[in-house]
Amino acid sequence: MLTVLRNRTYRHLFTAQLVALIGTGLATVALSLLAYSIAGRNASAVLGTALAIKMVAYVTIAPIAGALAGRIPRRTLMVGMDLTRAGVALTLPFVDRVWQIYVLIFLLQAASAAFTPTFQATIPDVLPAERDYTQALSMSRLAYDFESLFSPALAALLLSVVSYDWLFAGTATGFLASAALVVSAVLPKPRPVERGGGLYRKAAFGTRLFRATPRLRALLALDLAVAAAGAIVFVNTVNVVRDHFHRPAGAVSLALGAYGVGSMLTALLLPRLLARVSDRSVMLPAAFALPCVLAAVTAITAAPAGTGSWLALLVTWALVGAASSAVLTPGGRVIRRSAADPDLPAAFAAQFSLSHGCWLLTYPLAGWLAAGAGLPTTAVVLGTIALAAALSATTLWPTRDPDALSHLHTDLPAGHPHLADAHPTPTGAWQHGHHYVIDQHHPTWPHPHRAALN
Repeated sequence: MLTVLRNRTYRHLFTAQLVALIGTGLATVALSLLAYSIAGRNASAVLGTALAIKMVAYVTIAPIAGALAGRIPRRTLMVGMDLTRAGVALTLPFVDRVWQIYVLIFLLQAASAAFTPTFQATIPDVLPAERDYTQALSMSRLAYDFESLFSPALAALLLSVVSYDWLFAGTATGFLASAALVVSAVLPKPRPVERGGGLYRKAAFGTRLFRATPRLRALLALDLAVAAAGAIVFVNTVNVVRDHFHRPAGAVSLALGAYGVGSMLTALLLPRLLARVSDRSVMLPAAFALPCVLAAVTAITAAPAGTGSWLALLVTWALVGAASSAVLTPGGRVIRRSAADPDLPAAFAAQFSLSHGCWLLTYPLAGWLAAGAGLPTTAVVLGTIALAAALSATTLWPTRDPDALSHLHTDLPAGHPHLADAHPTPTGAWQHGHHYVIDQHHPTWPHPHRAALN
């Protein structure tokens, strides 16, 4: 898998992603301490609101950023967002009001919502070979998992010698290093977008792409399944560990680490697996594994407090991480084959926005249900959502899903360049076949019974 790092441009971009993620991890720890110093016992409410603001920023800003990506050079956009994030990080230690935290968090996450989809859309241009791109997706998943394990440990080490304010300096350093690495990378020039229209139309195109493409609608359902299972890990782990198992605070990190280990091991195995089987064959079974694992969570949390197997919980959390990674990692491949190269920024921006919309639903649901109805009920409800999402994805994603589809054109005149290899039909339409994606010449998906090319 590490062979893709021989590509200098990708090596710089991957390192930029990694150091920015570590900086973000340090900011997460520092923000918790900052919220406590300002709000005291209300720190949880402050952090909960900040998390909601983060998701709102992701959902609303990413589509606009995807539209701007066609107007602004990608390097300029990514470096600008890194510098913005560094500036916000350096400002956070000086706030003394809760509302100031909210404003700065929105700016920070809005910049991330612009940076991440642009970064994701650049990688297919840097690594056009399918095998290399698959390895890059696994590397990206490993970067996220490594950050989840490394950043808390680094923060604990730094806090032993400096105050939490200095963690924000580490965050800014990570973003500045990311900007420098992006500047040093030689990025391929993307092909210009042929699609016309204003900013709103360009921003809406990614969402329309998902709505019109069967496999992308399935991908959104799979994102919901992952969000349902992931919410119980990220929101309820502290209650499961402290209230049910009566374990010390350090055990929370151990449980979250088990999730990260499961995700990392899966990401390491996926490139070889995806070289032999289709994305659908990996992602759908993994999605169905999630409600099964949540059924185990129901059994674990339904036992009397203080009983049950601590090892079983760690294994369960690792399985959630493994199944989630098996769903999320190939997602970039699905998007890549479903959009024309110039439309990749809009496609990744839409996926970024819509997937975080799923988390915006499941995060508060996991919190409210746990507080009002208890952890077993929470696991049942989220498991039901995950099962419904997996079933929906199976229905939406055709079993036979070739790239090349035969289709008709009724709205293009004879002699149009796009019809160079087409032949007329008795009805006056033109028919041909090629790698089919939604674009200006193909606004709808062909009828499934007569679309596939043999």
